[in-house]
Amino acid sequence: MVSTTDFFYPLVEDPYQQGRIACANVLSDMYALGVCDVDNLLMLLAVSVEMTPLAKEVVTRRMIQGFDDMAKFAGTQVTGGQTVQNPWPIIGGVAQSMAQAQDIIMPVNACVGDVLVLTKPLGIQVAVNVKQWMSQANNEKWQRAQAQAVISRDDALRAYLTAQRQMTRLNRTAARLMHRYQAHAATDVTGFGILGHTNNLAQNQKAKVSFVIHTLPLLSGLRAVNDNIHDFKLMRGLAAETSGGLLICLPRESALSFCKEIEELEGCPAWIIGDVVAGDNTASLLPLEQLSVIETELLPLASTSSSSSLPQPSESNASLVASLPISSESSTITNTAIPPCASALFDTSLPSHVHSHQQQYQEHNHSSE
Repeated sequence: MVSTTDFFYPLVEDPYQQGRIACANVLSDMYALGVCDVDNLLMLLAVSVEMTPLAKEVVTRRMIQGFDDMAKFAGTQVTGGQTVQNPWPIIGGVAQSMAQAQDIIMPVNACVGDVLVLTKPLGIQVAVNVKQWMSQANNEKWQRAQAQAVISRDDALRAYLTAQRQMTRLNRTAARLMHRYQAHAATDVTGFGILGHTNNLAQNQKAKVSFVIHTLPLLSGLRAVNDNIHDFKLMRGLAAETSGGLLICLPRESALSFCKEIEELEGCPAWIIGDVVAGDNTASLLPLEQLSVIETELLPLASTSSSSSLPQPSESNASLVASLPISSESSTITNTAIPPCASALFDTSLPSHVHSHQQQYQEHNHSSE
């Protein structure tokens, strides 16, 4: 039995997307172990007692719907859960699966000579905070960003919507490819940032190895915000991520093929960001002057208004994704269309104190992730 639990407060404006993100985030712990097929999910839900009755009903229903739709897309189902009342809305869940030993990639077998591969760009915390600043009247940080021409309104919105799209991407394809390309260990990147999770993974290794990060792939434009407006510790690898990518230890000879195939299947790149070297089971970033930074492309605004822009296996590649071997008894991905995005509700339906709670969450690295 493999089981994991995760939950968090809202960090996007659309409750439907928040539900989808929460489900994807819960499933990522399973995918990091190479468990590609989850038997069932339990939903953990806190209903806000500080919303108006109408806002409470709309937001709660939409969060539940988003979570349930994402579970179905992942080929699993919500079979129960627990609901409580709370000042802030919370959503998350428990993922459970029965798996054969050969279907689980334990996160302990990194070898000297392996490389570190990351499957999603960094900068989620920065993107959601910039959107929050932009949405607030007379926000001092947003005013400084405009006065210094650090980021435009359009680019801030593109970064936010691209971040939202990344958070709703399942790591399931990456989990399948981990088996094909002989991954030695992996973890998902969430609240402790890329360096925090890399360090945790290094500490778990059987061999005396250390992980050295030499490259940071960032959502475009957000380094300037981090460097000039507010230090989220992005360039120190400590900015919080939510529903981030998988950090995978792969044999050097297969890493490029892994990156090529995942981009072919999902239309989104992966990057070799570090090396596994002999050491003392710690992780580090190269000094800033030696660190390579890749600014990843943002979606155009015309593409972010519809769920059709979400990166899913193309029709021609869907069968290829489903056929990726994970064991002697391969299973298939449910090829279900992602439902349309809901309209943003926070801006028009929720009282101001909910925005305040949301901002407090976004500007801190919560250990619940």
